[in-house]
Amino acid sequence: MDIGSNIIENEKTFKTVFQDCSDVVFRDITIHGETRILLIYVDGMINSDIITANLLKPLIYDGLLQGLGTIDSVAQMCAQQLFPVLSTKKLSNFEQIAEFILKGNVAILADGEETVLLADVSNFKTRSPEEPFNEASIRGSKEGFTESLRINTAMLRRIAATPKLKLESMTIGELTKTDIVITYIEGIVSMPVLVEVREKLKGIHIDKILESGYIEESIEDTHLSPFPQMMVTERPDVVGAGLLEGKVAILTDGDPCVLIVPTTFWEGLLAHDDYYERFLFVSMIRWVRFIFAFFSVLFPSIYIVLTNYHIEMVPLELMMTIASLRERSPFPTVIEVFMMEFVFEGLREAGIRLPKQIGPLVSIVGALIIGEAAVQAGIVSAPIVIVVAAAGISSFIIPRFRFGYALRILRFPLLILSGTFGLFGLGIGMMAILIHLIHLSPFGTPYLTPVAPQIARKFTHLILRRPRKRVIETS
Repeated sequence: MDIGSNIIENEKTFKTVFQDCSDVVFRDITIHGETRILLIYVDGMINSDIITANLLKPLIYDGLLQGLGTIDSVAQMCAQQLFPVLSTKKLSNFEQIAEFILKGNVAILADGEETVLLADVSNFKTRSPEEPFNEASIRGSKEGFTESLRINTAMLRRIAATPKLKLESMTIGELTKTDIVITYIEGIVSMPVLVEVREKLKGIHIDKILESGYIEESIEDTHLSPFPQMMVTERPDVVGAGLLEGKVAILTDGDPCVLIVPTTFWEGLLAHDDYYERFLFVSMIRWVRFIFAFFSVLFPSIYIVLTNYHIEMVPLELMMTIASLRERSPFPTVIEVFMMEFVFEGLREAGIRLPKQIGPLVSIVGALIIGEAAVQAGIVSAPIVIVVAAAGISSFIIPRFRFGYALRILRFPLLILSGTFGLFGLGIGMMAILIHLIHLSPFGTPYLTPVAPQIARKFTHLILRRPRKRVIETS
C-alpha cells in the first residue's frame, strides 16, 4: 500500500504498523507554524548527533525551510541540503519504508507530499575485529570478521583491491529480513558454482535467518553426509584465498562466520599457516596431519580387530601384556572402547560449554581422574585408555574444527563393525566411507578433488607444497 499526501493519515498508518513497538520514535516538527514534518526512527539504532546537526538545527534554528521557494518538496530540500553526504532514497510503499526504518534509517514525512525520504543514519554497536578464538594463527593476519556486514566486506576489499571483486546483496527471511552478500572475483570464479549458489539462495523461503548455519543447511546438496560441504571461517585471509581460487563466499549480516563454496575433503586437513611458512616444514607437517587424521578414526577399530580376531598379527610379548592387563575387565573389548569413547566425547563437550576459565581444566583433569579410576576399579583395562586417549588427541591436529566432527562420528560405526565382523567389518566400513566420498559432489565439485578425479598439478601441490618462485623481468 502506498502513502497519501495527508500526513495525519500516514502517521496513523505507521503507528498501526509499529503498534506496541516502544523503541520506534515518532517526532513532530512544525516550522514557523506552517509546514509539519514527521520523523520516524528506531531509538538505539541511529546516530542521534546526525539527526540533531543535519536536520533539527537547520530546520528549527537556522530557518532553512524559508528558502523552499526554488525547491519542489521538503524531501528534495532535505536530500540536497540537509543530508548531502548520506545515503538517501525516496519510497512510497508502507512495507518497504517500515523495513528500512527497522534497519537504521530515519523516515522524513512532510505534509502534502506522497513520498518519504529515507536517510541511512544507522549506528550499530559492534565489537572491533580480533583474532578468531577457534582459528588461531602462528603467522599471518590476527584479525577476524565481526557481526557487522559492512565491516566484513571492507576487510575483503582491503585484501582484493580490485573492481573485479563483486558483492551481490539480497535479503532472506520473511521475518528477520537478513541481509546476505554473495562475494566472488569476476573472471576467476567458477560460473557454474556461482549460478547454482544464486539459484539456491533465491529458493530459500523461511521465516528466519539468525546465523549462517540456516543458509548452510538450506543449500547443501545432502543432509545425510557427516562431512561438511562448505567451509566455515572467521578469517578474512582464508576467504580472500578462496576467492582468488575461484570460489564463492556467502556473508551473513550479524554473523562473523563466512561460508565458502565449494570445499573438498583435503581442504579440511589444510591449515592457513601452510601458505605462510616455508615449504619444507609445511610439506612435512601436512603428511603428519594426514597420518594422524586417519589414525584418529581407525586406531580404536584396528585395536579391536587385532586383539579380538587376529591375535597372530600382534607380537607375542605385546599380546601377553595386553591379555594380562585385561584379566580383571568384566566387559568385552568393543564395549570398553565404546564406553571410553563416549566418556571422552562427553568430557570434550563439557570443556567447550563450560566457562573458558574452568573448561580446559575440567576436561583435562576429568579425563585423567576418570581414566585412572576406571582402570583401578577394573572397569576397563589400561590399554583401552591409552588407545582412546591417543585417538582423541590425534583428532586435535585437524585444523578445521568442524571437519573433525565427521571423523568423530565415523569412529562409532567403525567400532561396531569391527567388533562384530572383525577385519572384514572394518574393510566394509572403510569401503562404504570411500564410496560415499566419491559420490559426494557439493556444487558440482567432486569431494575428493584433486585425488579423484586426479588433477596432476593440484595433486602434486597437495602432497608437496612447492616453493614460490620469483618472476625475473628481462628487458
